[in-house]
Amino acid sequence: MLARLQQALAFSLLLSAGLWIAFTWVHLPAVTALGLLFFVLGHALVLTLGFASSYWANRHDPAPRAGVSALARAWIGEALTAPRVFLWRQPFRWNAVPDALVPEAAVRGRRGMVFIHGFVCNRGFWNPWLSELQHSGHAFAAVSLEPVFGSIEAYVPLIEAAVQRVTAAAGLPPVLVCHSMGGLAARAWLRAARADDRVHHIITIGTPHHGTWMGRWSPTPNGQQMALHSAWLRQLARDEPPHRSQRFTCYYSNCDNIVFPTSVAMLPGADNRLVPGVAHVALAFDQRVMSESLAMADLASDE
Repeated sequence: MLARLQQALAFSLLLSAGLWIAFTWVHLPAVTALGLLFFVLGHALVLTLGFASSYWANRHDPAPRAGVSALARAWIGEALTAPRVFLWRQPFRWNAVPDALVPEAAVRGRRGMVFIHGFVCNRGFWNPWLSELQHSGHAFAAVSLEPVFGSIEAYVPLIEAAVQRVTAAAGLPPVLVCHSMGGLAARAWLRAARADDRVHHIITIGTPHHGTWMGRWSPTPNGQQMALHSAWLRQLARDEPPHRSQRFTCYYSNCDNIVFPTSVAMLPGADNRLVPGVAHVALAFDQRVMSESLAMADLASDE
């Protein structure tokens, strides 16, 4: 469903740009150039709102605060990253790298990995990770969480099925890698399935464990669940045993333009790792985050 929606968005942008050129080029070439600039950079202007809001919201947060120059660099990085994800990988390449669950692709005894994306995303989000793993001998599966705008609890069966498939292929409980809302979906799965013994480790990347300031504006069920300190999040935390957070490594950034204030992406008792100067989507493709996360699966296989 999401791939079709984002395909429609991509084609609409191309059609709108083509019509703009057709109607303005002959008599108003300068207007044509300005319009095309808007089509190319309009999303970057929208991103500015998130960065400005995070700068304001972080003024009292205990995490190290990013300066204006760091936010500007993160804004540039996010403006370059977001179109590749939302206008190419997810709408047109969402199934480019299939799950690796067959014997020749997945070696038993090597820890498998399950990838869980965030809000308004699908499995194509993870293509750089999946390509990296394709010939590694690790079993892996990437889910597409639907309904896109449903409750986070609705994703539990999808995660359960993926964990079962990867466990069967590898012969070991997997490592879960989760971006943004995906980390909350993983926690909801752990609660519903009582699955602590069926997962080796959970890595979250920019997950709003305590909600996000941006969630207050969402009209969707999953967006409302991610509102800052929402009732759903408070209940989720109450339902979790104290030791569970020790299974988590949480990457977070002080330049996250979606999940803020900064410290909401941390879990008490988890291995919380600050990645300074990186925005929300770009954080999932940061070289340090990727290399350390993939190394965890290799180390886990040797235990």
